[in-house]
Amino acid sequence: MINSPYQKYQQAQAQTASKPKLLIMLYDGAIRFVKLGMDGISQKDYEKANNNLCRAQAIINELISALDYNYPISNDLLKVYEYMQRRLIEANVNKQNKQAEEVLEYLIDLREAWFEASKSQGLNTVQDGR
Repeated sequence: MINSPYQKYQQAQAQTASKPKLLIMLYDGAIRFVKLGMDGISQKDYEKANNNLCRAQAIINELISALDYNYPISNDLLKVYEYMQRRLIEANVNKQNKQAEEVLEYLIDLREAWFEASKSQGLNTVQDGR
């Protein structure tokens, strides 16, 4: 159950977002959770690390499920997403930030690419939330 006004706002944002904005929101969430997972590893708070790295994996699973295979790039993105999943699992199992840092870089680059693509298509509903 959603209790806080912020959670209600977030839910409304997700339900009313355009596809490009929703995609950017997913990347933002994954980036945030990878960073929090890395913080957990650095702080030796392994519960925090595990919870947040698993949340990032869940978002990547959503990105995978949203792929449209009518476009050739989808197969390439699938390979990248699967690779990021493996690296996050390695980071979580080994409690090392190296793998998570690599995934973070990919997520930031992909987010930026989708953001720029949405701008070039004239989709002004996406804001740069960095």
